[in-house]
Amino acid sequence: MIKSKPLWRLNVGGKNKRQKIRRDNRDIKREKQEQLDSENVDTKLKLTEFVSVSELAGLLDVPVSQVITTCLSLGIIVSINQRLDAEIIELVAGEFGHEVEFISAEDDVEEENIIVDSEEDLSPRAPIVTVMGHVDHGKTSLLDYIRSANVASGEAGGITQHIGAYEVKVGPDQKKITFLDTPGHEAFTAMRARGAKVTDVAVIIIAADDHLMPQTKEAISHSQAAGVPMVFAINKIDKPGADPERIKQELAAMNLLVEDWGGTYQSQDISAKQGLHVDKLLEKILLEAEVLDLKANPDRQGVGTVIEASLDKGKGYVTKILVQNGSVEIGDSLVAGPYSGKIKAMFNEHGKKVKKAGPSTPTLILGLSGAPQAGEKFKVMDTDQEARQLAAKRAQIEREQSNRASKRISLDEIGRRLALGTFKELNLIVKGDVDGSIEALSDSLIKLSVETIQVNVIHKAVGAIAETDVLLASASDAIIIGFQVRPSANARNLAEREGVQIKTYSIIYEAIEEIKSAMEGMLEPTKEEKIVAQVEVRETDTMSKIGTIAGCYVTEGKITRNTHVRVIRDGIVIFPVKEGAHGELSSLKRFKEDAKEVKGGFECGITIKNYNDIKTGDIIEGYEIIEIKQTLK
Repeated sequence: MIKSKPLWRLNVGGKNKRQKIRRDNRDIKREKQEQLDSENVDTKLKLTEFVSVSELAGLLDVPVSQVITTCLSLGIIVSINQRLDAEIIELVAGEFGHEVEFISAEDDVEEENIIVDSEEDLSPRAPIVTVMGHVDHGKTSLLDYIRSANVASGEAGGITQHIGAYEVKVGPDQKKITFLDTPGHEAFTAMRARGAKVTDVAVIIIAADDHLMPQTKEAISHSQAAGVPMVFAINKIDKPGADPERIKQELAAMNLLVEDWGGTYQSQDISAKQGLHVDKLLEKILLEAEVLDLKANPDRQGVGTVIEASLDKGKGYVTKILVQNGSVEIGDSLVAGPYSGKIKAMFNEHGKKVKKAGPSTPTLILGLSGAPQAGEKFKVMDTDQEARQLAAKRAQIEREQSNRASKRISLDEIGRRLALGTFKELNLIVKGDVDGSIEALSDSLIKLSVETIQVNVIHKAVGAIAETDVLLASASDAIIIGFQVRPSANARNLAEREGVQIKTYSIIYEAIEEIKSAMEGMLEPTKEEKIVAQVEVRETDTMSKIGTIAGCYVTEGKITRNTHVRVIRDGIVIFPVKEGAHGELSSLKRFKEDAKEVKGGFECGITIKNYNDIKTGDIIEGYEIIEIKQTLK
């Protein structure tokens, strides 16, 4: 017979065991920490925002249950597949002794697929040159002359609405230069900024018959911020009133000395229309490029920037890209932002089919699953599956960000709106032909918001105005803005039935001005008082049925039967005393007859509605309320 231990002994033994395990665990943890400290290993986690609970547990190398328990202790209820925002991720990681560094999905893939090119693999590449400056200073005219093709005539209103990219060959040895043409209007600030980020040399064009305009100064700032060398092209020197020296003086005032004035910046006086000295300008651009010693590896997988993207009815999504390193070929799996796809076809800027595009080459590609944002980085991936996975990951992050960024109305916001009393919202849906223009137009429209009117762009996308847009507008009380696109027949019929307004534009200024006018119509007019009469009380008489009758003399202006009045005694308003109240006349008489009006210099008899305490010497002031239409400041 086996003698069993007493129950209390079993418990004590178990307790001792548990204590021993805890001590061992503490020792192991301490040893691990000492080892980490001695090896100086970085405990910083690099991850993207909105990772799920299970993914975070894997990165922290702890069970999922521990992460969920930690979240519960912080007062947050989560499930295993729930995605966490940056603040919660930092708190949870901190509990487990880790620091967090947030990186975007692009950085994530760059870290995974970092390629260092060896010197022997590099070969010279063409410089990427951005032409920037104020609207109508001659950017597109300069490119027209260089390319011997007319770009602006195809643009609405003769204004460049998109970023254009063109490859040209210069000089007897046919050296290549890739030009980016950016729009000059202030609405395209973001697009111009993107142009400055992908460029090697910036050409700042200034009209010799004008001054340094705000957009020109802005373009200079973008170039300086990006550390891009600048070449100044002083245009329109053939026009009467042109003064290139004045422009150089204005540049000197901005601490930008050109070579003629003993500085380091190159400048060239040109006439883009006549082609005067344009060859010298190109030489100076090539000289700047030689100093930079630009090189790239054409034999690696291509990386670069999306210039613009649009939806073509017959071709699908058309994306204009600029290859910055490596090469892109037909059949490559490409990822750009939250979109991926295999390249089905490639075209150069003249519409001719090409099979391969090397560094500094602008190319049109077909095959992406959507229209990526202008300025988005693209990358060629090894397989289609990899491209799809990365695109899905980025799409998830974008979706989470947009969901969480959508403004939930707070108590403070409700209080602010109630205090204003006249708060209104203008909801807009913006559709356009290319992404860059949609972004620029949306940003400009949102900036129109004022204290009492909030402009919300609830949806923006590339493509024609569809029935889904009309239904969204109907549900949100929104107006649809179409930029260079038109509604389908079904969408137009649905809009008529639903009472949805569709406004289409070809020039961005017109869209901004019309929305501005519509907002001014929504503003409540301000009310002001206008003094129209001063009447002196000379005698008073009291009648039992009528009340006090004042015998008056009109000293200034003209008093009418409908004029609002107030009674002033010794410079103090004694009637009406209630704020916002207006005094009214019961009767206005000339002798014994009722009068519609009494002009200055004449006597009259007045009785005031609901007021009888009128005394000799009082002043009756007549005024009217006028409404003044507000304008957006």
